[in-house]
Amino acid sequence: MIVAEPAVNAITHGRVPGRDAELRLSLEAGQVRVEVSDIRGDRLPVARDAGGCEERGRGLLLVASLAKEWGATPRPGAPGKTVWAVVTS
Repeated sequence: MIVAEPAVNAITHGRVPGRDAELRLSLEAGQVRVEVSDIRGDRLPVARDAGGCEERGRGLLLVASLAKEWGATPRPGAPGKTVWAVVTS
């Protein structure tokens, strides 16, 4: 879930024809860091409380509840953004 949600969001909302998303996983000091970058930096994602009748909009709330921490930052020196999450092993 912690890998799938930001990856699907990058493909669904961050896709620009001719440009791909990038997935990076790293392990440091017993923690796994998941990073998904895409070219669309015009909006940083936020976890929101979707209404009871909405079919979408809960994924980042699930990431926030499962991960130790998560966030989204502009990509330094490149267009776009990186959505990241840290999970303890």
